Amino acid sequence: MAAMTSVALVGACTPPTPPAPESMARTTLQTAPADLQLLCANSAAGVAGPNAKVLPTASRQLPDGTFGVDLDAGGKKFSCVVDNNGTVRSVQPAQSG
Repeated sequence: MAAMTSVALVGACTPPTPPAPESMARTTLQTAPADLQLLCANSAAGVAGPNAKVLPTASRQLPDGTFGVDLDAGGKKFSCVVDNNGTVRSVQPAQSG
């Protein structure tokens, strides 16, 4: 009886089938490539101050084809715009609200 119970429990623990790629949310939004996000983080480090650890938190493609990257520098929020060629166009404190 105990063996049947453990088999039933193991069978109940199978993970659900993942959704098809076309129904995943990530496929509907173009994010900035990692190298462009890192360029923004490096640029923001100069603005954020010495020893600030800057991490990208989100990114998206903008209507003009550039990428917007949201950054966190030790609790300070920044917004960066970078193009496909790796040119950082702006780094500014993020607007709250």
